[in-house]
Amino acid sequence: MAGVDVRYLRDAARLYGEGLCYATPESAGMDLRACFDEEERVVEPGERVAVPSGVCVEPRVSGVAGFLYSRSGLGAVKGLTVAQGVGVIDADYRGEIVLWLLNTSNAPLTVRRGDRVAQLVFQPVCRLEPRTVDVLSETTRGSGGFGHTGRA
Repeated sequence: MAGVDVRYLRDAARLYGEGLCYATPESAGMDLRACFDEEERVVEPGERVAVPSGVCVEPRVSGVAGFLYSRSGLGAVKGLTVAQGVGVIDADYRGEIVLWLLNTSNAPLTVRRGDRVAQLVFQPVCRLEPRTVDVLSETTRGSGGFGHTGRA
């Protein structure tokens, strides 16, 4: 079975004895927790803050990478999102996963040590070799940009 090796750097990463795991049998991502030294941090509106997760990972299957996504409730309801949209954890990275969070709300938000703040999803990665060409193939869409297809 494909798996991932996890190295824990801080106790808060294993809050409630769970460690890095899926919340439900059908969850796509594993919850990452805030593992900073202080008890809590306040994230002001528009502020970005680095939040250590307390874990390092090593996928035991080739052709995958880890992707950091916002937790839906935190992002959609409270406005605390992964700052760059989606974070990428390359398969050969062995350091601590550090989450950059962004407060998109109009109010200060408090993050406490041990709070679930993002989710880690492992996904297949297709590495393509670039080839320089003078012309690309023709398509119906062509070079039409945003909204070009006219579909809602």
